[in-house]
Amino acid sequence: MKKSVPVAMTIAGSDNSGGAGLEADLKTFTTLGVYGVCAVTCIVAEHPGKVKSIQTVKQGMIVDQVALNFEAFPVDAMKTGMLYSKYIIKALADALAKIKNRPWLVVDPVMVATSGRRLLRADAIRSLTEILFPMADLITPNLDEAAILLGKQVSSVEGMCEAAAALAQKYGCAVLVKGGHLGGENACDALAIKRDVTLFNAPFKKNIHTHGTGCTLSAAITASLAKGSTISGAVADGKAFVSAAIGRSFRLGKFDVLNHLP
Repeated sequence: MKKSVPVAMTIAGSDNSGGAGLEADLKTFTTLGVYGVCAVTCIVAEHPGKVKSIQTVKQGMIVDQVALNFEAFPVDAMKTGMLYSKYIIKALADALAKIKNRPWLVVDPVMVATSGRRLLRADAIRSLTEILFPMADLITPNLDEAAILLGKQVSSVEGMCEAAAALAQKYGCAVLVKGGHLGGENACDALAIKRDVTLFNAPFKKNIHTHGTGCTLSAAITASLAKGSTISGAVADGKAFVSAAIGRSFRLGKFDVLNHLP
């Protein structure tokens, strides 16, 4: 009998440049030995320095993709990325609510691209926090996203730990605040599970400017959860994977790109 392979699903936007979005997620799943399936929410015309246009997928199509993945495969964990509109969030939440024995859900609250373009409409933030966050096991905001969710800036490691704890209490799930944009000698992330906060550190890779690190991190965490890890263990695995991908990055044309290969 063939050995069972864990299955992970990404529900996210498509990045034609391959560095972020569901393309980065599926690369990560494959490298980590997990079978990846997806539901496309948006098609984004972009490269690491620019988002030119965004085309949303109809809500019914997103719901059908999710439903058929669960119909065909034993999905062990799933993550969301770019959702863009309140209509997509509501349709997705309704679809997930119908799934019995729903697996791990990691919500990466993608709000702004590396280039600065908004990837979540302002009127969708409330839907994200009130409809989808209550279904999540883990949310993974970066510093800017944490600031939006809290209504105040996060600019230090101590502030990051406080933000993670506050968000965990506010939304009732584990929260990983990603602090890579703080700079310094170490790239620090703060994980809050209820009242316990743990810092994860890795040497900061200087003079490397990639996009898609947040997508890759949440995908690696999802893959580890699919393979049976705890949230803390999955965050440690994800941190190690994305740090290695940054360290192996290379130059293509004008941009540094993450290397998702082992």
